[in-house]
Amino acid sequence: MQSTINNDDSDESFRSSVQILKNTEVERWDRYVTESDNATCYHLSGWKSVIERSFSHKTYYLFAEDSKGQIKGILPLVNLKSILFGNFIISMPYFNYGGICAAGEDYAAKLMKGAIDIAIKQDATHIELRHSQPLTLTIPVKTAKVAMHLQLSAEPDELWKSLPSKLRSQIMRPIKEGMCAILGGEEHLDDFYNVFSENMRDLGTPVYGKDFFRNILMQFPSSTRICTVFTKAGKPVASGFLVGFKKVLEIPWASSLRSHKRSSPNMLLYWTSLKYACENGYDTFDFGRSTPGEGTYKFKEQWGAKPVQLYWYYWLKNKGSLPELNPRNPKYEIAIKVWQKLPLSITKLVGPAIVRNLP
Repeated sequence: MQSTINNDDSDESFRSSVQILKNTEVERWDRYVTESDNATCYHLSGWKSVIERSFSHKTYYLFAEDSKGQIKGILPLVNLKSILFGNFIISMPYFNYGGICAAGEDYAAKLMKGAIDIAIKQDATHIELRHSQPLTLTIPVKTAKVAMHLQLSAEPDELWKSLPSKLRSQIMRPIKEGMCAILGGEEHLDDFYNVFSENMRDLGTPVYGKDFFRNILMQFPSSTRICTVFTKAGKPVASGFLVGFKKVLEIPWASSLRSHKRSSPNMLLYWTSLKYACENGYDTFDFGRSTPGEGTYKFKEQWGAKPVQLYWYYWLKNKGSLPELNPRNPKYEIAIKVWQKLPLSITKLVGPAIVRNLP
C-alpha cells in the first residue's frame, strides 16, 4: 500500500511510486542504503528512531520504487517547528549529510515532489537538503562549506611517517605530560559530555542533551565509539564521538578544554582516532565540515585532509532569501555573548530545549 500525508497524517495513496517508510519496510530501506554508492550513514533508518526519541520531531522517510517494487531512491525528512526559529524541513538536521539518494534523475525529482507536498501540507517555510554531490534539480544551493576528508594508509605507522614533524611533536606533548587516550562506548559518555558541554558553552552555542548521544550509541553500538584523552590525574580534557559507515570513519563532534590548551590534548585525540581508523579497515577519515580558509579548516588541513564540496539545496515556499540559522548570523551575536557567560549547569539544563530546533 502506498502512503500520503493528509491533515491527520494518516497513510493513503498520494504518488504513484513514492511511499512513506513503515516499520515493516525498514529492512528493505537499509538494504538499499548499504548497497548504494551514494548513501551515507545518516540515510540509515536507525536515525529516524534516534531523532524521534531525542527531539520528538515528526519524520517523513520517503522512498521511490520502480514498476517491479524495487526501491530506487530514498529521502529522509525531519520537520522542525518552534516559535523562535520557525517551521521547516531538513534532511538531515544535526548532521553534515542526508538529502536525496536515488538511482536516477526521475526518481530524485519524484522524491523532491513528495517532499514539497509534505512541506506545503505542514506549512513549512523551506526545505533544506544536505548533499556531498550536486543535484540536477533547479533550486537554490549554498556551497560555502566543505567536508575535510583524509585518505588513510593501511598501517598506522605509514600515516605517522606522513605527518609533518611539528604535528608529531604536538601529538607527543600530551603523552610526555602523562596523558593517555582511551576508546570505548557508552561507559565514556559522561566524560565526553562533560568536555563537550563545557566547550560548547565557551563557544556560545547551546548544547545537545546527553540522551541524544546515548540514543546514538544504543542504536548503533557496533559502529560508534567515544575517544577521550585523560590527564595523568584521570581528568577528561578532550573527547570525540566517532561514527563509522562502510569505509568511512567520521568524527562529527570533538571538543577539548581551553584550560588545557597548552598541552594540546586535542592532537592526541585526533591521532588516536586516526590510528583506530587504520587498524579497523577504514580508508577515509571524515574530519567534518568547515569554511575554507578559517581556523578549523586549517587545523584539519595540516593532517593532510582535502576539501570535499558540500551542496545544501533549498526549496523556498515564498521564494525569499535563503535561511541563515547559524552562529554567524549577526542577529545571534548578543545571544552568543550572553550564553558564554552563563554557568555550565544552566547551559546543560536550558541548552537542549533550544538546540533541538537548530539544525
